[in-house]
Amino acid sequence: MPSALLEVEGLTVTFNVGREGFWGQRRRRLTAVDDISFSIKRGETFGLVGESGSGKTTTGRAILGKVPIASGRVRFAGRDITGMEGKERRSIRQNMQLIPQNPYGSLNPRMKVRDLVAEPLVVHQRFPSARRATERVVELLELTGMNPDDLYKYPHAFSGGQRQRIVIARALALNPDLIIADEPVSALDVSIQAQVVNLLQDLQRRLDLTYIFIAHDLAVVRHISHRIGIMYAGKLVEVANGEDVYRTPIHPYTEALLSSVPIPDPRIERDRAAKVIPGEPPDPMQPPPGCRFHARCPLVQKRCIEEAPPLEVKKPEHQAACWLR
Repeated sequence: MPSALLEVEGLTVTFNVGREGFWGQRRRRLTAVDDISFSIKRGETFGLVGESGSGKTTTGRAILGKVPIASGRVRFAGRDITGMEGKERRSIRQNMQLIPQNPYGSLNPRMKVRDLVAEPLVVHQRFPSARRATERVVELLELTGMNPDDLYKYPHAFSGGQRQRIVIARALALNPDLIIADEPVSALDVSIQAQVVNLLQDLQRRLDLTYIFIAHDLAVVRHISHRIGIMYAGKLVEVANGEDVYRTPIHPYTEALLSSVPIPDPRIERDRAAKVIPGEPPDPMQPPPGCRFHARCPLVQKRCIEEAPPLEVKKPEHQAACWLR
């Protein structure tokens, strides 16, 4: 049984968003992530899914130490990395890398490909300069399906899919154990999305990588993830093996998300009934009592309004936060 590479316990992330009241004496706080827990085994892909504003990207940034953690713990390879700073955080970051959402904005347009991919190698003192790291950069480009002749080109010379391959090559430069892929294909054409997802899967097999794959597209997540966590309004509402989430969802929010995924067969798509979610997500400044989803849930009962359901095991390897199921 593979050991847990990453353990997240009771993670909560809040942000100051100004003050209110006469003379601004009361500080306003937004809770972006509220007391979530999960673990990821080595070599596994954990898909983190939710609509915009659910807290999935903030969760990834908190794990990487890019935003402060209000409470909870993050353990990486058995080591508590919560609140690490300076040299300790820098040493950990070599083993935890990010693939950002936008390949257009994540590459410096004034730098050549060789310098972009070699940058982490130089920053972490693996090589004294980008020129000395050229051989390693060529290996990384070939690994991600790029041509070594691209070394001295600028980002504007490439398509969106090629730019994302360059970003992936840069993320692999330091031989990380964990990669957090934040919507890595959402800015790409559908035909290119499949190529990049297949590349990530191939790299995982070859390099024994562990992924957190953040997305809102359930079809893509199903293709790549071993387990899936569903987030809503800063809370984890369901965690299960990938196929279990799709075949036997428990939480009403998960059911509604799945019903919104289009089916390629037009006859089936035309006849099936979509479960439309009425209303809007709750205000993160003033989250409601009880279940965060209760104002939009078709199954809501009194207990749902008064008491928040815990994320608990409903059946083997399947957790959900719902009083009614």
